[in-house]
Amino acid sequence: MARGKPQFALRPYLPQDAPFLAEIFRASVEGLTEDDYTSAQQDAWMGEADDIEGLAERLGKHLALIATADGTPVGFISLDAPTEIGLFYVHPDVAGQGAGRMLYDAIEKISAARGTPHLSVDASDTARDFFTHRGFTAEQRNSVSVGNEWLSNTTMKKKLTLEKGTLQ
Repeated sequence: MARGKPQFALRPYLPQDAPFLAEIFRASVEGLTEDDYTSAQQDAWMGEADDIEGLAERLGKHLALIATADGTPVGFISLDAPTEIGLFYVHPDVAGQGAGRMLYDAIEKISAARGTPHLSVDASDTARDFFTHRGFTAEQRNSVSVGNEWLSNTTMKKKLTLEKGTLQ
């Protein structure tokens, strides 16, 4: 019998998640960014996930949500400041199936409920379309030094408003 679309669930980040999230980070960069970044850039970027203690500390300091499928983490997002989406990665096996949308929608709803005026993100070239489809607009291009490589991304912003209980 063929399996349908996976059912995702949300939960908060737990410190014991860090090794799984580091693997999702690496798999996402390796499996989803090859059209936008060179192998050397991908390797430098994936190296950021090698510091599992640093990843755990960063996620523990901020609002971080985990998407799971059958109880197994498949993606995560962090809100590193009241208006800034920090880390946002989905395993390539579930990319395009709703896990990323669910994670982002939860962060947007939480932020709007807190009265946050806008959200911003430094979107990778791979993630730009995802954020554009959610109403973000490009503000500036950036070049970021990671290891011995330079990676490009785009700072994007979306205004949040509440109108009659719904997000606009």
